[in-house]
Amino acid sequence: MCEVSPTDCSLLVVTGPTASGKTRKAVAVARAFGGEIISADSRQLYRGMDLGTGKDLDEYGDVPYHLIDICPAGYRYNLYEYVRDFRKVYADIRSRGRMPIMCGGTGLYVETVLKGIDLPEVPENPSLREALSGKSLEELTEILAGMKRLHNVTDVDTAKRAIRAIEIQTYYIDHPEEVALTRTRPISDAVVVGVDIPRDDRRRRISERLAARLDGGMVDEVRRLIGEEGIDPDNLIYYGLEYKFLTLYVMGKMTYDEMFNGLETAIHQFAKRQMTWFRGMEKRGIPIHWLPYDMDDERFVDSVRRLL
Repeated sequence: MCEVSPTDCSLLVVTGPTASGKTRKAVAVARAFGGEIISADSRQLYRGMDLGTGKDLDEYGDVPYHLIDICPAGYRYNLYEYVRDFRKVYADIRSRGRMPIMCGGTGLYVETVLKGIDLPEVPENPSLREALSGKSLEELTEILAGMKRLHNVTDVDTAKRAIRAIEIQTYYIDHPEEVALTRTRPISDAVVVGVDIPRDDRRRRISERLAARLDGGMVDEVRRLIGEEGIDPDNLIYYGLEYKFLTLYVMGKMTYDEMFNGLETAIHQFAKRQMTWFRGMEKRGIPIHWLPYDMDDERFVDSVRRLL
């Protein structure tokens, strides 16, 4: 933990479940400490996927942000690429004497960066993909569960995600020499702040935010991605949550009510899984300092300053 001033801390992390308001808190801290935001959101990476991923770019104002809008929609960015890109941005921010502030709720990204795990780049395996292509999501989940413990449940959110996870795990099994060479470069002086929100408040904010984004044109965003951008609907479904349900609605496979109710439930379940991941991080040796979501920005910044 940093003991002197914010500039002595090599990385501040602001994380928490969806709808907790962590972006606004991270921006307030960045303004106070001369920081720059590095996104830790696995879907805000994609250009044109704005409402569905909750980018809320207007919240940043004049605060610089990174690893948002860096890939075209339809691309399948992976953990290896994130670690690689994070390290480049992180080093650049540090070299300019600024404070890197990692902000996002993708626990896998946060934990991998903090532990400093180097990952081998895993190429596609066309023959394996073909062999798995006819299997159900349940069958794929069973295969993956037989290969590793399923810490990251988003691996089995869709069949395509499950196939990629099996592909990665198969590569690790077939190339033990690369796994054996994996090194860790943990960020030992990082401070992790969690935005704590009670379950009932979280559920209310999720439902209110979903309704607001639908009113704001989220369905039209998906129609544009499919119609004008030419994104394969299956590739949007791959991203899960909003893009899965809205694509199924746009394609006529769900009614509006089925889409809304199913998506609302899925987001609530997703937030619950996020909290399970964060609790797991704490058990795996990463302390998280939880601060109330409804703390005003000034008090939040002061509380973070004391932690640093």
